[in-house]
Amino acid sequence: MSEIEFFTVLGVGFLLGLRHALDADHLAAVSTVLAERPSFRASSAVGLWWGTGHTLTLMIVGSIVLAWGLRIPEGFEVIAESGVGILLIVLGGTLGLKLYRDRWHIHSHQHDGEQHIHFHSHQRQDHHRHRHWIADSIRPLCIGMAHGLAGSAALMLLILSTTQELGPGLLSIAVFGVGSIVGMMAIGATLSLPLVFSLSISRKLFVGLQGCASVTSVCVGLWMLVKLASAAAGY
Repeated sequence: MSEIEFFTVLGVGFLLGLRHALDADHLAAVSTVLAERPSFRASSAVGLWWGTGHTLTLMIVGSIVLAWGLRIPEGFEVIAESGVGILLIVLGGTLGLKLYRDRWHIHSHQHDGEQHIHFHSHQRQDHHRHRHWIADSIRPLCIGMAHGLAGSAALMLLILSTTQELGPGLLSIAVFGVGSIVGMMAIGATLSLPLVFSLSISRKLFVGLQGCASVTSVCVGLWMLVKLASAAAGY
């Protein structure tokens, strides 16, 4: 491969990484995390750690495939994508459960000598603890690693079509990873816009957007599983 062709491949890899960040399952997963952390700073951190985890998995799989000349089994991609679909359902379901349990619940109190029971929200809490940045980073990192595992088979086919050498192959994966990190950080900032502004406008609107993120994540996860099941059944 000539030098011009090599840099062309790297440029295409970077653009593919940017495009890869726009996949529906990526958007659904990241939106559920951002829905719980409505801030521009958090959105950049989520995108960074998601992309880092995604690239880390691809580098590990790429190193094994290129160094030992292995081939990823055909059923591996189906299993990995099924895992991502289940993960999306869990993320969306967890967010929905959190909204149901933490936002609105039954509250009883005494008033004028009588006990009253009504729905109450503790959404406006002035005193709460902030988690450490490491704890906030682990979740998007693990989600990114799961998505990287699901997309590793397709990426390795693309890499192996251009080179089977370890150095150039890993460099291509790294450039692809940088593209996905940049793309996901930009997407995270974009997705956080309506969340941040809705929180400043109306709490109900913010909770509504959180609910949309929850439902969307579950629907995308179910859609992935149905699509994989249909393909396996030959439909």
